[in-house]
Amino acid sequence: MMSHSVKERIKALKESSRVLGVSTNEERIDLLKRVAAGLRRDWPTIRKANEQDVAEAKEQKIGAALIKRLVFDEQKLNEVVLGLEQVAALADPVGKVLQRRLLDDGLILEQISVPIGVIGMIFESRPDALVQIVGLCIKSGNAIILKGGSEAKRTNLALVESIKQSSRGSSLGDGYVTLLESHGDVKEMLKMNDEIDLLIPRGSNAFVTYVMENTSIPVLGHSDGICHLYIDEQADLKKALPIVIDAKTQYPAACNAIETLLVHASLVDVFLPEVGKALKEANVTIHGDERTQAAIECIPLEEGDYFNEYLSLELNIRVVDSLEEAIGHIETYGSHHTDAIVSENPEAVRRFFTEVDSADVFANCSTRFADGFRFGFGAEVGISTTKIHARGPVGLDGLMSTKFLLAGSGQIVAAYSGKDAKRYLHKNLSVDAPSLVQGGSV
Repeated sequence: MMSHSVKERIKALKESSRVLGVSTNEERIDLLKRVAAGLRRDWPTIRKANEQDVAEAKEQKIGAALIKRLVFDEQKLNEVVLGLEQVAALADPVGKVLQRRLLDDGLILEQISVPIGVIGMIFESRPDALVQIVGLCIKSGNAIILKGGSEAKRTNLALVESIKQSSRGSSLGDGYVTLLESHGDVKEMLKMNDEIDLLIPRGSNAFVTYVMENTSIPVLGHSDGICHLYIDEQADLKKALPIVIDAKTQYPAACNAIETLLVHASLVDVFLPEVGKALKEANVTIHGDERTQAAIECIPLEEGDYFNEYLSLELNIRVVDSLEEAIGHIETYGSHHTDAIVSENPEAVRRFFTEVDSADVFANCSTRFADGFRFGFGAEVGISTTKIHARGPVGLDGLMSTKFLLAGSGQIVAAYSGKDAKRYLHKNLSVDAPSLVQGGSV
């Protein structure tokens, strides 16, 4: 049973979500700036906490990919602070008029954006993800419950203490964010349907799958990042080589790094030796199919390897005979996360864009661009592979819901029914005028 103190904290957070949800954009911008400045102020404490977490993780022989995600160095600090500043500068997502319609004279319908309410984020090893989600929740008017992995307990606590200390000087206070520290709280958190409106898990495939299978709360996220890059027969190989290297080695622990490279059969002799050499120089272990093995030195590839999310310097290479075969492979083994093609053939690119059913589909660039910061969202809470609500890198829009407002002047439904029924106008109006919430007229 969840402890009384945790229950009270969650109830208080629910109340704070209402305060944050009706706050002004100026108040939320001020809060974001305070949080960003506070992280720099408290950097020595945060750094020390992270160094202790990393040292303990190494002692416990936690995997290299997990440790890489755990590190919160000065570069990560600069990135999250920049992300907060960019989020602050974005347009206010709250109360945006999405559509406005005149149903009849003096009867106006509006659909506006509103905060979801209370977001629960459960994550492993990613202290930077904590800051990103807090920033996006502040800007979008949502309260946030955080549950990080035990491997980052000191870092997460230092970050949240900094955020709360900075928030106390603002008009919105610090009640919008809370950190759950006990491992036992996760199971209870997954049952909190009345308090939590959306769950966002970030971590390993097994972890995200566990969350999805053990809650009835809506979940936003992905359970795999099995991404592909296809080198088409009409690819510009001068573009292709650096794209391959970037997509695999720039940050191999990222969910948008490629795990399988597909190469058209016509390029085996001209491209595979070159890419094999470059990958070897980058310390990448290659798992190759039979035709790849005949061209370069590599480990024999097994069928199950195509389902591996390595998150490390390992890569599958398969030779395919056509674009159709490449797309078929992606649909069979992919996770609908991010997949890319390198080709100078506009028709091949068009077909790839159309037929590959992934959240992010790219042409002639690295899969590593699948990121909210790089998309100009300021930051992201994660990449969603679900098709309902939000898909792809999820920024502010993915943390918003909608409500309908209808303002009339005494109308009743009976007047629009029966023999002498009035007819609806259903006239679309501009969404640029002040909304009903902002005092717009009927």
